[in-house]
Amino acid sequence: MPEIEATFGQVLKESRFIFGKQVEDFENEFASKCGVKHCIATGNCTDALYIVLKMLGIGEGDEVLVPAMTWITDAEIVTQLGATPVFVDVIPQLHTIDIVDAEAKITEKTKAIIPVHLYGRMANMQGLVNLAETRGIKLIEDCAQSHFATLKGKYAGSFGDVSVFSFYPSKNLGALGDAGCILTNNDELALACRKYANHGGIGKNDHDFPGINSRMDTLQAAVLLLKLKYIDQWNAERNRLAFRYNEHLEDIEELGLPKISAEEVHAFHVYAITSARRNELKSFLEEKGVQTEVHYPKAVPFTKAYSNFSAKPEAFPVSYKLQNEVLSLPIFPGLSQEQQDYVIKQVKIFYKK
Repeated sequence: MPEIEATFGQVLKESRFIFGKQVEDFENEFASKCGVKHCIATGNCTDALYIVLKMLGIGEGDEVLVPAMTWITDAEIVTQLGATPVFVDVIPQLHTIDIVDAEAKITEKTKAIIPVHLYGRMANMQGLVNLAETRGIKLIEDCAQSHFATLKGKYAGSFGDVSVFSFYPSKNLGALGDAGCILTNNDELALACRKYANHGGIGKNDHDFPGINSRMDTLQAAVLLLKLKYIDQWNAERNRLAFRYNEHLEDIEELGLPKISAEEVHAFHVYAITSARRNELKSFLEEKGVQTEVHYPKAVPFTKAYSNFSAKPEAFPVSYKLQNEVLSLPIFPGLSQEQQDYVIKQVKIFYKK
């Protein structure tokens, strides 16, 4: 708290609430830590994705492959631009986009694929990079839940043509409100995105083309810059808690637990298990004072927003099954061993019954 208050004080003293030095400092440090050349700070992750797709020229008549099981943002931005989201099922246990299903759905209209590193676990990026390059489509990483997750030592956000991040307060690296960013190694795309996010130009009175207003304010950048010092420590704590859950719950055959390979580091934004009796387990835990969440209660093709797709369960069998079985247990830096032991105990009591 004293560090946060000092950060507030410094920003107030300087009174550069937009385009303060802290924004540029955060962009530089975040890009460097992720191993990517450019970071463009934005008002939020949804804006970041909109800007990226817009600057890639994606619009009416185009198709973009998106996972069926994720938050709605990826699909809705494609829709907002007049393009068509093509839903792709996910892989059992991993919950990330199924490359085989994705490749089968590529057409001459397909312009991009947006893999989501769901819950903090990275998708199969080597396979996706090869697929995108072979089929001549853009690869856009959605890293909203995967701050500093790695695959073979390489960070989330550093594989694709471009990536987007969320700094919503509940994220592993969270601001005190909405904030997001774009990462890319493409100089031309970075400049276009930066201009579009600032009314179409770099300077205050520069308007090279019609743009929008989506800028991270100085206070959010200052807070993120401060928190960046602690993110590795916080992610390590999330991993410790997740491994401990796995250790103590692995004997319950009815539960599906996250499985981690030696070549990856999961960010564990969410610790998601699966259970055929998900709703009963959730109710039982809530009665015992344990808060849980469902991420997500409906796969995107089955939401009211996309009811025009008339999706059937057999079209997305894994995603449909997950929406009925997935449950997130408490995981966050500061969760004590005593608190976690209580959660574990209650889960075991439920299954013993």
